[in-house]
Amino acid sequence: QVYLVDEVQKVYKSQGVDINDKHIETIIRQMMKKVRVEQKGDTDYLPGALVDRYELAAENKRVKSEKGKPAEFEEVILGITKASLATDSFLSAASFQETTKVLTDAALEGKTDRLRGLKENVIIGKLIPAATGLKRYRRLEIEPAEPIRRQTPEELGLLDEGELAADLGLTADGELEGFGFGTDDDAKAFGKEVADLSTSDGDDKK
Repeated sequence: QVYLVDEVQKVYKSQGVDINDKHIETIIRQMMKKVRVEQKGDTDYLPGALVDRYELAAENKRVKSEKGKPAEFEEVILGITKASLATDSFLSAASFQETTKVLTDAALEGKTDRLRGLKENVIIGKLIPAATGLKRYRRLEIEPAEPIRRQTPEELGLLDEGELAADLGLTADGELEGFGFGTDDDAKAFGKEVADLSTSDGDDKK
């Protein structure tokens, strides 16, 4: 895989294009995820079968633990199209090419898509199994290490009731200053002022 990355980079760098290795490594990893079984050993695989390399590694590990003979395999490089169609997810494969063929084969074989990859989860609108979308983070509850102390109004710089009322132009009893009557005497005085105004208006008209 390192050789392939270097050779691909040579082509791009010769044209003055700078690409990070990780992008090419991701593609090559997908192209080399399958291996061809040469000798089945004590496994259940058939010679010539294309098997996922991690699946075969797990099977060989199981066989070795039982003192059996592991399978022998050969590295295989798949093309981009074939690598995409050889995925375990039929939803991912169907979204790439040969949609009818992929879905027909999946139906005939009774395949089940476990939705373990990114592409198939995006297709059906689910969270991708990465970062905070991983199963172990979905029900994670976060609590503070120590109780949070509630700050006082003075610490927060808030106004007390009197200061707030003064800023809003309110009296001590909650009424707007200049409106309403505090006592009956105030009401009588206001009535007298209105009467005097009415009298003066009448005199002016005469």
